[in-house]
Amino acid sequence: MAAITRFEDLIAWQEARKLVKLAYAVTSKGSFAKDFEMKEQFQSAALSAMTNIAEGFDNESSIEFARFLGMARRSSVEVQSLCYAAVDVSHIDQSEFQACYDQAKKTQAIIGGLKKAILKNPHRPAKPSTTSKT
Repeated sequence: MAAITRFEDLIAWQEARKLVKLAYAVTSKGSFAKDFEMKEQFQSAALSAMTNIAEGFDNESSIEFARFLGMARRSSVEVQSLCYAAVDVSHIDQSEFQACYDQAKKTQAIIGGLKKAILKNPHRPAKPSTTSKT
């Protein structure tokens, strides 16, 4: 297994990125595109999941990283809830609902697993230096 040295290496971040892409795809068309408040909330929740993973990764403390992962996980759950609102007001159809809901659920589960793993082993090795010595 390769060492994780960048937030981009985290499967949780990769899945959250897929969630963002999906969120933007469904909110950019039809009546959803015109519902600025729900569109912004939907996109913001997905973005929050992705960015909190990255921001937490850059923290020197495992406890702080876990705290950011908690926020990211809750943002994924928020997307799930917003999926219901979107389908209830006919902004998305059932297949779009299922795709978004499932991606949010997958993202949430992976983030939760990562958080548990980090809390089991709170001694995080220092990140490799990015400066070169000449």
